[in-house]
Amino acid sequence: MIPDQTPSPVQTARRKPLGFSILTLVGLAALGLPRVVLHDLHLVDQGNGLNWILALGPVVVWIAVAVLKRVPNPFLTVLVIGAIFGLMLVLTHQLLWDVAFQDDLPSIGGSAAATVIPRIAAVPSGLFTGTIIGAIGGLIAWGIQSLTKRSRA
Repeated sequence: MIPDQTPSPVQTARRKPLGFSILTLVGLAALGLPRVVLHDLHLVDQGNGLNWILALGPVVVWIAVAVLKRVPNPFLTVLVIGAIFGLMLVLTHQLLWDVAFQDDLPSIGGSAAATVIPRIAAVPSGLFTGTIIGAIGGLIAWGIQSLTKRSRA
């Protein structure tokens, strides 16, 4: 008799503790980039409905995918996706900095070096933003997965 070659959930969790490959995690994080780019290019306004869809839609997808795929730790998985998104957010803002601020570049004082400080300050801000979004989404995914486990039991 040939043994079953299907990996057990424990083996799968060991190989992919986040439930997905790094490429999938990066792809999920990239779902948040359209809003960042459109905002920096001044193509979407802060308060309109499209902005809300572009901002919340990716997080809803992260949560849904984590729950539907029953990842081993939905909080950690969505947190990591959010942190990756934070890195993408920082890189995108830095690349589009001049376009985003047009003729009103932020600076502290009048020297050329004073324009570097706001750019540096934007780095931890973007990382923090992405990570917090991931943490909140992860808590929601964890809660949903916990509730669905109880209802199946």
